[in-house]
Amino acid sequence: MDFRLTEDQTALRRGVRDLLEGRFDREALRAAVDSGGTLDRDLWRELGAAGFFALRVPEEEGGVGLGLPEAVLVFEEAGRVLLPGPLVATHMAAGVVPGAAEGDVVVTEVSEGLVPWLDEADVVLGDTTGAVPMRSVDPLTPLHRVPVPAPGGGGEPSLEAVLLTAAEQVGSAEATAGSAVSYARRREQFGQVIGGFQAVKHLCAGMLVRAELARAAVRAASLTADPVEIAGAKLLADEAATANARDCLQIHGGMGFTWEADVHLHLKRAWVRAELRLPAARAEEAVAAGL
Repeated sequence: MDFRLTEDQTALRRGVRDLLEGRFDREALRAAVDSGGTLDRDLWRELGAAGFFALRVPEEEGGVGLGLPEAVLVFEEAGRVLLPGPLVATHMAAGVVPGAAEGDVVVTEVSEGLVPWLDEADVVLGDTTGAVPMRSVDPLTPLHRVPVPAPGGGGEPSLEAVLLTAAEQVGSAEATAGSAVSYARRREQFGQVIGGFQAVKHLCAGMLVRAELARAAVRAASLTADPVEIAGAKLLADEAATANARDCLQIHGGMGFTWEADVHLHLKRAWVRAELRLPAARAEEAVAAGL
């Protein structure tokens, strides 16, 4: 099986990265944090116009007509910049919920007893009876909690949704690895850059290994669509996103703990994503059962 990206896939990834770098830079990220949980509807419609949500809708139905491997590439880029909003739910609803593909409608869903962006959503999939707001650790993901009537909390997430969430985690893991290396190359201590210290080198190397392993697992699962491989990919991606953010924070030192640094935003989003779809305990059970 050939895992190398095609020219079209490379162009797609580059196009999405350019779009997000131009439309959701660090200033926009910080503005989103300060907005207190208000979704940028103009950006949402721009994503719709760019085909972000309709990527896998057949061409004859007005979509882009691509597949899950291409969607994984797109969601990696979304995770890299911490793009806010119920991206996966709206993407999954495209072609089913009118207006979702175009970005005119924001769709969220109940998952694991949690509902992200409930107040901003136009359509909610799942029962939100008894939903109560809760304080989210991630300022970019407002949450409500609903009673969990049975294991899984409001129905099992689709395997595709799990994999796209894992892809976001991979993008975040790659971003924090890059941030750590960049900082280590310019921060000086004791007369030399800290990237020259063996302990820092080991941290950076570990971050690269985790990110690459998770990325390979997610992209492989996007080709096979195997349930066990998707569960394993989610486990690896969650670990890569959370552990890389922690190591990135450590490399940044005291600066990394400040509100002004962006490291904590990646860590907090990684925590939330890890719990929203197929948390570790259930993913481990799925992998164990498959073995």
